[in-house]
Amino acid sequence: MRRSALLALALLATPACAEQTEGNSAVAPAAVEIRVFDLPKGSHPHDVAPASDGKIWYTAQHQGALGILDPATGAVRQVPLGPDSAPHGVIQGPDGAAWITDGGQNAIVRYEPKSGRIDVWKLPEETGYANLNTGAFDGDGMHWFTGQNGIYGRLDPKTGAIKVWKDPDGRGPYGIAATPAGEIYYVSLAGNHLARIDRRTGAAEIIEPPTPSQGARRVWSDSKGNLWISEWNSGQLSRFTPSSRAWKSWKLPGAKPQTYAVYVDERDIVWVTDFAANATLAFDPARETWKTYPGSAPDARVRQILGRPGEVFLPESGADRLMIVRTAQ
Repeated sequence: MRRSALLALALLATPACAEQTEGNSAVAPAAVEIRVFDLPKGSHPHDVAPASDGKIWYTAQHQGALGILDPATGAVRQVPLGPDSAPHGVIQGPDGAAWITDGGQNAIVRYEPKSGRIDVWKLPEETGYANLNTGAFDGDGMHWFTGQNGIYGRLDPKTGAIKVWKDPDGRGPYGIAATPAGEIYYVSLAGNHLARIDRRTGAAEIIEPPTPSQGARRVWSDSKGNLWISEWNSGQLSRFTPSSRAWKSWKLPGAKPQTYAVYVDERDIVWVTDFAANATLAFDPARETWKTYPGSAPDARVRQILGRPGEVFLPESGADRLMIVRTAQ
């Protein structure tokens, strides 16, 4: 698979990358490089994660596979994950493997990159169909995951034991993240809340955001342990500070934003996607300014963001592409 030549240049103060303050045009941002890679047609890349060998993993949700992109060459290959697979989330585990929440198989799947081995842990039968979403590892190496049908759970990688709990508000558990201290928080899209998991008991403490019916979709922690939440219904980016239990919210620029993904990079810059604007935005909390990165095609639909130092990965599910933004260092 050859690399797309759509965007393989440095962008300096062009319409493709504009900075805004309170929704208005301001000064041009620092130089960045943007590259776009074509992925197999119909793959519908949903989530993305840095691989341990410098490659990039993505979930090919409509093709039941884990995709592997080599950004150095543009080469792409896909690894089938099993019968009825429809993978949603992927993260890199402490073991360097890809850990996948597979809604189609109702299972947690592990892909070991060196050997190519695939392990599948089905959810307990009594759980029923969970509509698995995303996963995160806590400070003890346990894998926690969410399911939109009203569950969250834990898998012990050492024993393969799985335990599942019901969300106190029912349907909706979606995004999940670990803090630098190893604590686990998740958000509920249908339940409109943030929750902290007691890792010892598995109990979820519901933390209500100040905006009602906001549609909390994804969550990510910054370096200080603050939780950043993308709010689908309200079009806001919100921050919860656990030490003070204080909330603060920012409306995305634009008329009717739909905030989907959220990710905090190594500089504590907060990245979010806006489906309504077909764009990804980088928010600087210190300056309260936004930088906008349009999708590479109409309705690109970036559903999750991740990266590594100096790079941010944007899987464009609507365009079957993967965009890499190299941030100025």
